[in-house]
Amino acid sequence: MLDALNWPGFADLTLAGLLFLCAAAFLAGAVDAIVGGGGLIQLPAMLLLLPGGEVIYSLATNKVAAIAGTAAAARTYAKRTPIDWSAALSMALVALLGSLGGAMLANALPSYVLNIIVLAALVAVGIYTWRKPDLGSVDAPRFQRRVQLLVMLAGGAVIGFWDGIAGPGTGSFLVFLLVGLVGFAFLTASATAKVVNVATNIGALIFFIPAGKVLWGLGILMALSNIAGSVLGAMLAARRGSGFVRRVFLTVVVGLVISLGWKMAAGA
Repeated sequence: MLDALNWPGFADLTLAGLLFLCAAAFLAGAVDAIVGGGGLIQLPAMLLLLPGGEVIYSLATNKVAAIAGTAAAARTYAKRTPIDWSAALSMALVALLGSLGGAMLANALPSYVLNIIVLAALVAVGIYTWRKPDLGSVDAPRFQRRVQLLVMLAGGAVIGFWDGIAGPGTGSFLVFLLVGLVGFAFLTASATAKVVNVATNIGALIFFIPAGKVLWGLGILMALSNIAGSVLGAMLAARRGSGFVRRVFLTVVVGLVISLGWKMAAGA
């Protein structure tokens, strides 16, 4: 169990390490399908266990696993929850371009600057959602159609850029944008966010795959695990409604805040 597998595309993982990463991918898929934030589970697990590899390989391989689960969740949501496909696909396109730019410029800013920005944003998001218990309980659009689409496009571009850099909380930020600013219910926001999140993963992979940064063996096995978790999570969310999604959202935000705060305190 402790001997390295020595399989191509697995970065000399042990069997125990591979099983652990598949379990982490399953759990991440379930959390991500409900409200986003699965990267909080999956990416740190990879960074912890991949022996001697550069961080960029973890980031790229994480995208392969994440896109499979996110696509499966989007498909499950589409069967159970109405999605405004015109708005969702327009938002997805600009998010894809933003993510591609983020992946290409991943080293443009010091990591501690990005951590400070996202930590402050997550704290604000968590407090705002907690103080408004009715937020996201029903669809209540705040803008006329044209303005709503512009808000979604602008937010998609910014959040897509962040996802390309491989920052945490992309799914959670998408959900909050759609709930807190646009006025969607949590369930509708989660369904739309999955469509957009598929595009942000594609955007990053457009850069990572030609650069040869993906560990394909590990990525495919984790993708299968992520799909299984994502389908389960999407079914739970669709069955239990916006109140359940809101509770999971707050839990994930708290986890992200603690994780980033610990990372910054440790000087990572």
